[in-house]
Order: sequence, then C-alpha cells, then structure tokens
Amino acid sequence: MRERWRAVGVLAAALFVVNVVARLVIKFGFPDDDTANGRVSLAMFLAIGLILAVLAFRWGTNRPGGRLAADLAAAVGVALALTLFIGPLLVGKSPFADGAGTFFAQIWLYLAATAAGVLVGYLTLTALGRDYRSQQLKRFAELKVAKPRKVVRR
Repeated sequence: MRERWRAVGVLAAALFVVNVVARLVIKFGFPDDDTANGRVSLAMFLAIGLILAVLAFRWGTNRPGGRLAADLAAAVGVALALTLFIGPLLVGKSPFADGAGTFFAQIWLYLAATAAGVLVGYLTLTALGRDYRSQQLKRFAELKVAKPRKVVRR
C-alpha cells in the first residue's frame, strides 16, 4: 500500500515540477511576450499529457482499471491543486491575480491535457491487448484450453 501512494505522490510532484519549470521560464525568459507565454504553456500541457500517457501505458499492464483510474485521478487532483494555489506564489503572483476567467481556464486546460494523455496511453495499451483485463482473459483462455475435459458417466 505504501508503494502505491509513493508512486502517486511522485507522479503528482513530477506534474507540479513541470508546471513550476514552465512558470519560471515564462517569468525569466518571456516576461512580456504573450505569444511566447502561450507556446511555453502549450509545451507544458503537452509534457503533462505525455507523462500521463506513458504512465497510463506502463501502469495499465499490472493494475486493474479502477485502481489505475483512482491512482491517476489522485495524482492529477493533487498536482492540479498545487498548480493552482502554490505555483503562482512561487513566481510572486496571487492565484487569482489574472481574474476568475484565467483561474478556471487553467483548471479546464489542465484537466483536458491530463484526460487526453491518460486516454492516449490507456487506449494504446488496450489496442495492443496488453492491458490488465486482456491479460486476465488471455490467462483464463489458456487455462481452459490446457485442462482436459471431464467425462461424466452415468
């Protein structure tokens, strides 16, 4: 159980670090350039989606769907909370400095990026037949073929 939550915590921390790096690049590299800010933000969302796609692919091979979804949702939830409330403070801004519209847009964009990453990873895994459920069904089929059929006599 401890290993499970450690992995979730490490994932949440990694997602938060990606956001902090993007915020620092924007602050020190492109403080007044909105176009560059948008590109750095896009790169951040792509990196977050890629991380989650890879982990959904890796974790989906040995975790049932419910557990996988719960682990990824917990990590994304913690990372999102840190990103919204702690991330702006690290670069000297208030979480609500840009207004409610920007605050809620961050939430929706973050959730869209994470959902897209998880879906790409898990659907690729499922299409290849390497997900947990497919492996269970494969083992069941192999077991049924290996057992000789019982003959019932009357």
